[in-house]
Amino acid sequence: MRNITMTLPSALPSMVWGWRELLGLCKIKVVVVMLVCAAVGMALATQGLPPLTKVIISLAGIGLASCGAAALNHVIDRHLDAVMTRTSCRPVASKRLPVTIALSWACLLSVAGVTLLAWQVNVLTAALTSASLIGYALIYTAFLKRATPQNIVIGGVAGAAPPLLGWVAITGQVSSEPLLLMLIIFAWTPPHFWALAIHKCDDYARAGIPMLPVTHGLPFTRLQIWLYGWLTVLTTLLPVMIGMSGVLYLVIVISLNARFMFWNWRVWRGHDATAPIGAFWFSIRYLLGVFSALLLDHYAAALAW
Repeated sequence: MRNITMTLPSALPSMVWGWRELLGLCKIKVVVVMLVCAAVGMALATQGLPPLTKVIISLAGIGLASCGAAALNHVIDRHLDAVMTRTSCRPVASKRLPVTIALSWACLLSVAGVTLLAWQVNVLTAALTSASLIGYALIYTAFLKRATPQNIVIGGVAGAAPPLLGWVAITGQVSSEPLLLMLIIFAWTPPHFWALAIHKCDDYARAGIPMLPVTHGLPFTRLQIWLYGWLTVLTTLLPVMIGMSGVLYLVIVISLNARFMFWNWRVWRGHDATAPIGAFWFSIRYLLGVFSALLLDHYAAALAW
């Protein structure tokens, strides 16, 4: 009994450390943003409140699959991550977590998420989630990221899927409205990520990743951020143009767009070295703001009826 008592304290830290590393593979903050967008898609799919049980199960399935895709990204990118300052401390890249365990964890999460969706939600949501998972973890991470400076643009389709997944989870079908929500995220992704790519340009160059600022230079990338920023502004106005949202959304989104383009203008000018990372962080709040405005306008209109 004395020997057991003496060995327990030394065993506990390793178990705690193991779960911390496994959770570190999941990119929880990124997944939370995706789930917010998925939840908005669910809410917009119905006039009233969507069924709470279906919302919880759907978000659980989409969240598990998203965590699985993030973990696969850690495994596939471990050699690139190891030479980049921003990612060198990641669990697999730093060799704190064995590849086999990380890969098993990624597969477990992915299969659990898709299975839950197929079993408790609908097959179409499960199929679309599987396609998004494959698009992000394999097509983007394993191929596009290393093959073309347009990796973010092409691979952005997979990352833009959450509102579509949420909508389909409630309705069981694809329609124009969730595709428009998906288009907003698709247009937003390049200025969001290229701002980070400018800030970490040396990291990407050292890792040999053909990000746009590495292959085409900083002035060209800043111009692309400015142009894609205006494209994002246009897509956020489309819900009003098609009658999906009303005046409340329009007022909020105009304010958000003004701030968004102010940051993109600072990046485009190229006079402030801190502008790219500032624009990157604001763009996350901007996207959440746009989707929150959609939600607020939707329920304000429902109450008015």
